[in-house]
Amino acid sequence: MPDDVGHEIADALGALLRRGARARLYARLTGNLGEAVDETTYPVLSGLARTGPCSAADLAGEIGLDRSGVTRRATRLEEAGLLCREPDPDDRRAILLALTETGQQAVQITRQRLVTIIEASLASWPPEEAQSFAHQLHRFVTTGPFAKS
Repeated sequence: MPDDVGHEIADALGALLRRGARARLYARLTGNLGEAVDETTYPVLSGLARTGPCSAADLAGEIGLDRSGVTRRATRLEEAGLLCREPDPDDRRAILLALTETGQQAVQITRQRLVTIIEASLASWPPEEAQSFAHQLHRFVTTGPFAKS
């Protein structure tokens, strides 16, 4: 594979992973969902949607924050009725964070907004190119450097 392909992909990934780029996207996804849902709390909601109920420490590893940052954001979301704390059935001393029905609805709204943004950005692409891109991106994510071991 030519060296320039790796550089081009690395540059594109760098742009995608920049904190500012994520914050701008999260702000678009969370607009008008209430004061507690914003670009700082979105990763907690999204992470819980992926993992299901889990501890703040486990969620911290999943979303790239420290446990205290997750706890602060979770408190805001709990006060807004978007998540709750519940006892861990496997360890009664531990507490799990879990989405409420309202929290699940907020995640569904943000996911639909993301799909709409992606589809709009691909609207000018020939359908077969968009489908190929989706397939290849999924393959790269599941088998490339970001794959779970």
